[in-house]
Amino acid sequence: MKDTKKIIYLAIFLLALAINFAGINLDFFTDDQGLYASIAKNLLHKNEFFQLFTYNNDWLDKPHFPFWMILVSFKIFGISTWAYRLPAMLFFCLGLIYTYLLTRRYYGWEIAATAVLILTTALHVMLSNTDVRAEPYLMAFITGSIYHISRLEKKISAVDLILAALLTACALMTKGLFVIIAIYGSLIGQLIFQKRFVEIFRFKWLILVLLTIIFTLPEIYALYVQFDLHPEKTVFGMHHVSGIKWFLWDSQFGRFVNNGPISHKTNGNPLFFVHTLLWAFAPWCLMFYYAVFKSIKDIFKGKKLVEYYTLSGALLLLVLFSLSRFQLPFYTNAIFPLFAIITAPFCQNQVTRLEARFRLVAQWIYVVLLTAAVIVLNFLLRPKHDMFFGVDCILLGIFVIFIPINFKESYKKTFFFSIAAALFVCFYLNTIFYKVIIPYKGEITAARYANLKPLSSFHIYSFKAGNNIFQFYCNSPVDMVPIEKFNSFNPKGISLFYADQQSLDYLNQTHADFRVVKSFINYPQENILPAFINKSSRHTVLNQVYLIAK
Repeated sequence: MKDTKKIIYLAIFLLALAINFAGINLDFFTDDQGLYASIAKNLLHKNEFFQLFTYNNDWLDKPHFPFWMILVSFKIFGISTWAYRLPAMLFFCLGLIYTYLLTRRYYGWEIAATAVLILTTALHVMLSNTDVRAEPYLMAFITGSIYHISRLEKKISAVDLILAALLTACALMTKGLFVIIAIYGSLIGQLIFQKRFVEIFRFKWLILVLLTIIFTLPEIYALYVQFDLHPEKTVFGMHHVSGIKWFLWDSQFGRFVNNGPISHKTNGNPLFFVHTLLWAFAPWCLMFYYAVFKSIKDIFKGKKLVEYYTLSGALLLLVLFSLSRFQLPFYTNAIFPLFAIITAPFCQNQVTRLEARFRLVAQWIYVVLLTAAVIVLNFLLRPKHDMFFGVDCILLGIFVIFIPINFKESYKKTFFFSIAAALFVCFYLNTIFYKVIIPYKGEITAARYANLKPLSSFHIYSFKAGNNIFQFYCNSPVDMVPIEKFNSFNPKGISLFYADQQSLDYLNQTHADFRVVKSFINYPQENILPAFINKSSRHTVLNQVYLIAK
């Protein structure tokens, strides 16, 4: 029976993983993917490794590690959207492995398998595996670091010491210093709550820090070579910009107080992630909140928890994000493995009758809402071909029949129904929804038109740094010309310029001399509005983008 249960868990996990991978070859819809992919493509074209460029300009915003991984992928497989996403997906899989290992270390295999399924089916995880940024990398690095630190806490091991330091360094070279709060905070929380204060000052932790610094030196060197060696460069409109100082201070604390060169329109809301997680960590969020509440309650009552790593690391970084004035929904994805480990025992362990009722209600709310959302979405979207929607419905139907046959306990049935609802959503998004909306991204169609002969031999320019999807899909390098300098700009030979509607309106108002080569239908936002989803009103939110010549 135990082996049969393991086979069922494994089969459901493999299905969930396949659905997560189903969007690997979808074209880009958001600009960040276009930016990161373009930077990695520039590394390849310039035969460069340490210096990051976009539109042939020095770029200073994120550390290097993800770009190095994408560069390796591009070198092996060629430049494509799936080659861009592949490294992130592989690190996502590594994050799942570490989630399983860390959970099994304290809770056993079934709760470990439960935690992995929770992580694999969390809504924003599935979305982020299509809209890839740095978070899949961070899931592996943060969870892996904590796992090896937890082993190192019990017994000194050279392997665990090196891997903990290496993974921590990779996390630093992916996102910056703030990741230390989750990694080292989890260790400090574990030792403090266990009242082992002296253990904090053990020599092995100093070695861990020193090794981490050593493994982070490639990032320091890269920033030094590109920026600190060249104070004459203009970055953020300033000279004498230190890349090392940016990495160690400005990129983190400037964003925290939202007063750095890259800032957000809002000033932050302490409750932002509280309500964001309701959909981002669906269908598990309500149970996660209760599991956190119950754990904190037990700590105040003096009850010992099985471990404190996950609670300490997750809550410290969640509080920090909540206090920050620079907030984006995907920030918390990096600590979703810790959320999953906190939530998993509440999904499987015996609980009181009142808790059992809450557990059922908390999951059925999401089961109903997620299933209904797909049905309504399909009705509004009205895709030309409904074959995949039929397949999606069949998969859901198989789950509905399969689950009651193999699981007798009501709480386990509800758990797997939650998984079924989450996969119902993800399968629909990756096989139908994105394929309907992505063709309305004019940057892609404009770039592919520019790749045709004889246009492919022209020099290509963009007026805005935010046209990164266009930059990536262009086979030729794309330079940037500020639109206010267009009238005085004299390119060598025939040149193409990518212009959105706002840029074209500006050129018309300033009586610029240009001709439109071709226009393309475009959806101008990244936020997907209801009017865009609804086929009958979609035309009201569309505009055009252009290739123009001078």
